[in-house]
Amino acid sequence: MKLPDIQSSYPEEKIPIEKVGIKNLRYPIRVLDRSKGFQDTVGEFNLYVDLPSHFKGTHMSRFVEILNEFKDEIHVKNIREILKKLKKKLNARSAHLEVYFPYFLEKRAPVSGIPSLMEYQAFIKASLSKGKEDLILGVKVPVMTLCPCSKTISQYGAHNQRGLITLAVRSHKFIWLEELIEMAEESASSPVYPLLKRPDEKYVTEKAYENPKFVEDVVRSVAIKLLKRKEIYWFSVEAENLESIHGHNAYAYLHYPFEDHSSESSISIKE
Repeated sequence: MKLPDIQSSYPEEKIPIEKVGIKNLRYPIRVLDRSKGFQDTVGEFNLYVDLPSHFKGTHMSRFVEILNEFKDEIHVKNIREILKKLKKKLNARSAHLEVYFPYFLEKRAPVSGIPSLMEYQAFIKASLSKGKEDLILGVKVPVMTLCPCSKTISQYGAHNQRGLITLAVRSHKFIWLEELIEMAEESASSPVYPLLKRPDEKYVTEKAYENPKFVEDVVRSVAIKLLKRKEIYWFSVEAENLESIHGHNAYAYLHYPFEDHSSESSISIKE
């Protein structure tokens, strides 16, 4: 039986649409792992293409068909091939892909050395339009921060809290997620660990106390590390503290190239 293709018919209003597609499709994927080669996880996909004014709709099933074609080969190094398939199969001029996925690393407690798994939320955002490819790799990293002001003004102690650092980069070369995670954790008062024994808790608490950081300090510290990587030509960094003594969160954001309208602007990078 030949069924009518309503999507390919002419719409009543001939207006082009920038993005049409599917959202929140969960699909098993493999991502590159620096120590193990690959890691199996589950991605949540958003897939879009542009829609010309002479088409009523797009063919939603074709987005899923393309993911099925790649199966275990969905990772940063072949995103371009997925985007090219989307454009070709859907007769589109541009294609867009977003995938969000949990990423696990084995992390050892700082004193006891006991290993356990730490979860990070990673993401890839990519597009292909007029032969130009854009790809952003990012990750959300939980950390611990201790307030410099609280430490200075208090007779003893200082309030601390869990924070979240979000990094996103555009790069000329491949960047490991592990590298971004390390930059974030090194920029906080202390990393967060999935498992701590009492000697570990003592170490983490004292380490944070000796390394107080505002959210402003955190984003600047991450930025300095990213600026040293010449292959990275764009990045954004945000830090959010889930404040322990306030009814609000503290937040800071920056992106490079910087937008600084002050009269004095200079970046000093110490090698």
